[in-house]
Amino acid sequence: MAFGALVKHVPSVSGICGYDIVTADGWKGCANAKRGFYEKGLKKGINAIIPPRGEEEMEREKQRSVKALLAAEEVTIRPHILLCAVCQYGGGVRPPFKPDNLPDLLQLILTAKPEIRITMARSADWMMCAPCPARVPELNACVNVLGSGGLSNEKRDLDMLQVLGLQFGSSMGARDLLRLIFERIPTTQDICKREGSVSPSVWWDGCGESNITKGNENYEKGRRELMAELGIA
Repeated sequence: MAFGALVKHVPSVSGICGYDIVTADGWKGCANAKRGFYEKGLKKGINAIIPPRGEEEMEREKQRSVKALLAAEEVTIRPHILLCAVCQYGGGVRPPFKPDNLPDLLQLILTAKPEIRITMARSADWMMCAPCPARVPELNACVNVLGSGGLSNEKRDLDMLQVLGLQFGSSMGARDLLRLIFERIPTTQDICKREGSVSPSVWWDGCGESNITKGNENYEKGRRELMAELGIA
């Protein structure tokens, strides 16, 4: 998070590493402060400091995880991204989809395994998140919000579990789980919004900000469509 916040919010080292007016020997600052080195590094962006996941690795993980998903009798998933899956569905996202396996999961439920077991897992679980650019495999963590480790998403997981009356490790058939979600979560607003938090706070993210005044319309559309397709009254 530190480097992400630095790149986004500190455009120059002027006034930090060096000063226009030297008031004493102890305030001369760094000799390189005005030579543009920091600014040149800044132009290269965060990827020059922390390289992103490679395309080949993500594609390999995509293929491997989808194969495991299609053969599975039980699916593990972090709770709140089931809401993301419905948002994607309402927005017209269908397989193939490079960044995650949520569309593949919904297609599996709709066409082949409506009663497949779904188990609530912690963090950026491999089965759904394996190909995500923001996933750190070594930590099983998501660093999509300025590299913060996804704290806002961890809170969404907990909030959603509380609303559903479930815990990490809880397992249900897919149709029953979706029925429970659609009954108790008609809108994403209460789960996803992040009020009173601005970047670079670790609690800020774009989804949280967009849900402050209203829920995601794609979720509401996807909810209606999936309820009809699954025969959920």
